[in-house]
Parts: sequence; C-alpha cells; structure tokens
Amino acid sequence: MTNELHSFDNLLLAYRKAAKGKRGHSDVAEFEYRLEENLLQLQGDLRDRTYQPGSYHSFYIHDPKKRLISAAPFRDRVVHHALCNLIEPIFEKSFIFDSYANRLGKGNHKAIDRAQHFARRFKYVLTCDIRKYFPSIDHNILLHVVARAVLSRPKQLPHSPGDCFVAPCATRNDMNIMWLVEKILQSGRGVLQEEYEMAYFKGDDLFAANRPRGLPIGNLTSQFWANCYLNPFDHFVKRNLRCKGYVRYVDDFLLFSNDKSELNAWRERIIAETAKYRLTLHEGKCQPRSVNEGIPFLGFILFPDHRRLKKQKGIAFQRKYKTMRRAVREGKIAFDELRASVQGWVNHVRYANTWHLRLSILSVIH
Repeated sequence: MTNELHSFDNLLLAYRKAAKGKRGHSDVAEFEYRLEENLLQLQGDLRDRTYQPGSYHSFYIHDPKKRLISAAPFRDRVVHHALCNLIEPIFEKSFIFDSYANRLGKGNHKAIDRAQHFARRFKYVLTCDIRKYFPSIDHNILLHVVARAVLSRPKQLPHSPGDCFVAPCATRNDMNIMWLVEKILQSGRGVLQEEYEMAYFKGDDLFAANRPRGLPIGNLTSQFWANCYLNPFDHFVKRNLRCKGYVRYVDDFLLFSNDKSELNAWRERIIAETAKYRLTLHEGKCQPRSVNEGIPFLGFILFPDHRRLKKQKGIAFQRKYKTMRRAVREGKIAFDELRASVQGWVNHVRYANTWHLRLSILSVIH
C-alpha cells in the first residue's frame, strides 16, 4: 500500500476494514454494489479536497451508563479507516508501553492484567478518570497533537476552515492528512454539545464557551484520537512524575506507589497538567487507596490475588439477558442474537472470578 491518503490501494483496504463483519448491512451492500465507482469517487474527492462528510445518526445506549452514540454513514467510515491506515503507525511509535486503548495487541484485558501486576508490586494506587472525556476534547489542542506527529515543526494552527498548517518540511500528503483531520472534526461539532458541562480554565474569557470541542462516540477516528489526545500526558507521568507503575485505557488511568504521600503530591500535579488539555478529573474519586481495598478499573474490581466484576455490571447484563430471552420467545429477535450476546459477555467476564455469577444468571429457567 502506498502512503498516499487517496491512493486506490489505501481506499480499498479501508473499505475492507470498514465492511468486515457488516457485509449484510444495507448501507454496506449498497456501497459494495458499485464498489469501484464509489472508491474512485472518494479518491477524486480526497485528492481535490472536495470531500464532504455526511450527517450522523445518533442514538442513546445504556451500558449501564447512558451514552450518546453517533454513527457516520458507511462512506465516511471508509474515509476514517483510510486516514487511520496512515496515522496509526506514526502514533504507535510515540505511545508508551502502558497505553492500552485502540492498539494492536493491547486492549482492556491486557490493561487489567497489567494493573493487577502493579497491584502485587505496590501498596497504594491513585485511581483517576476524566469528567465527560469525549465531549471535552478540545479541537485546537487535538490538532496540535496530531500535527506534531504528522508534520515537521508545525508553525501555526489554521484560523478558519480554509487555512492549513504551515510546516517547512511537510509533504502534500501530510497537508492532505491535516486537511482531512480538520474536516472530520468539523463534521462532529455540536454532536455532543448537550453532553458537555462547561468548565472554565485559567486565562479563559467568556468566549471560551464557543471553543470547538467534542468527538462523536462511535467514530473510529474518535476512538483513536481519544488515545492520542492524552499521549503527551502519558509522557508527563513517566518522565516528570517518574511513576514506575502506570496504566491508561482511554480516560481511565492508575498510578501506583509504595508511598501514599507521593500519590497525593502526584494528584495535585495531575489536576494541573490535565487542565492544560482543558480536562477535569472526578476529583472525589481520585484519591489514594490501598490496593488491598480493591481497584475499580474497566468494569472490574481488582485485588492483588483475584478479580471481581463490578456489581452494577452483573445486574445490567442480567436485565439485558432477561429482556433478550423474552424477545426471543416473542419472535422479535433470533436465538442466534441472544447466543452471540451471551458468548460475548462470558468471554469478557471470564477474566475475573465470575464462575458462580455466570452460573446464577445463565441458569435462569423462566
């Protein structure tokens, strides 16, 4: 595959990734019916910078927390994959080892394993997560983060949609990438506006409320950029705080130490550092604790020698399971859909001590 954003090889690979497991969906089938024609049209739009993203389809899910999911049209999802094909390898070189989200060979179960490994080595842990992370991500800051990776010595940010980054050594392909990044960001502006809780930071004026922010939950690019956004923060934790036990998965992160006072000092510096990215912590939850008390992380409670599923996660699946069983009896969904849901849940929770829980929920007769 060439490294050109709009190369046919890149777009064909992007289509295959976007269509994987979704070939039966009507929008995918419609795109595939005129596949070469559609890819050539995308190629021209990206080459000439005339590409325009479509509208999002938004809906809420409860998992169990209420979340607004925004799905882009399939054509746009192909473009998202085409972009990530080029920028993921660039960022992968800069990620620290213990950043686990949206990376090949990583994932939430590897993050849980690593956290439990540190729980056996250290006495205390500082649990942190960001308040309203996806709605809070600032577009200008994200553009800086992406530009530092993609361009050579970026000099300025664009002030209007038509402007581009200025970089002495940037290639035309680099500039096309940055143009597309901004185009995708613009398409998602306002999607999460109602989800954002306005926060002001040092130096802000009243116009700070109008800063472009928010990544639609559901985009491949949003998931990847959410990991990139805190990549400089990861290096701050490792280099400035010199934390030897650190794990991050998107906006959930843990810092380990044998000194509780050290964690308290780190907490204050973390609050100040995340403010630079216009982010706020759930400060009430961000408190040092003994690892023996149990560490809430990614839906589990971790102890040095065992793991448990969070109670609300078990209750949420039990409700979902009963609802789906009833839907199968009433002919609203196929049994295969129920079986796939159960298998997915079992494959997830088997990473904890959940044998009796699984037996209790799945042995329901009624």
